[in-house]
Amino acid sequence: MNPTLQGWLRFRDYLSEDLFGGPRTLKAAWVINAQKVGTLPFVLALMWAYDCWTPTAWLYAALHGGYGLCWMVKHCTCPDPAWEKRITWGGAAVVWLLVLGLYWIAPVLVVTQRLEAAPWAMGAATLLVVVGVVTMMGSDAQKYYTLKSRRGLITDGFFARVRHPNYLGEMLLYAGFALLAGHWAPWAVLAWVWIGVFAPNVLRKEASMSRYPEWQAYKARTGYLLPRLRRPVVPAPLPAQPPGPTG
Repeated sequence: MNPTLQGWLRFRDYLSEDLFGGPRTLKAAWVINAQKVGTLPFVLALMWAYDCWTPTAWLYAALHGGYGLCWMVKHCTCPDPAWEKRITWGGAAVVWLLVLGLYWIAPVLVVTQRLEAAPWAMGAATLLVVVGVVTMMGSDAQKYYTLKSRRGLITDGFFARVRHPNYLGEMLLYAGFALLAGHWAPWAVLAWVWIGVFAPNVLRKEASMSRYPEWQAYKARTGYLLPRLRRPVVPAPLPAQPPGPTG
């Protein structure tokens, strides 16, 4: 793995897991789930506080709030072992301040500035969120139940043409929220999360998967986040050489 990437991962993991030291009393899942399940009441409370009951505000509450409820269904049925790690209170604060809390900028803007999305944006946002949630939840569920029965690469189902469909799904659905908000700030948040969090995670995952002997063949026929449009060219086997003369 690239030394720069390794350094960034160590620094980021320290901030999100060990900041200020002390006992690791919190599960990462608790911190994440609080934000996910709290999104719907948070947006509804904003709408009540600002007396904003616009179609865009209602749609945002339904889409982002509904995603939070879907996340909890996924957590209860096929939890991600990565989120079972323990973190410090300082680490939890960093996760909220630098990632989870930033996701709420979009609904704050929608409600406080009474942003109203165009009909086409409402439709496109809904499409992105629906496809994203299905892709993320389906691939996470496949990974969870497959790895319960066997270890190794998963190369079928959601993973047959894309190596990281769970990240693709999450990117699609959050892009839907940003599109619905119609403001540059949510896109800036996503740029930070995708570059600073998602991309390093994916690169670390790829480095881990490269230890399997079938990795190179799997990598050649799949895309990073999107399916390959062209199949890889596999060189034809060399013809067998006739046996030489014996003497």
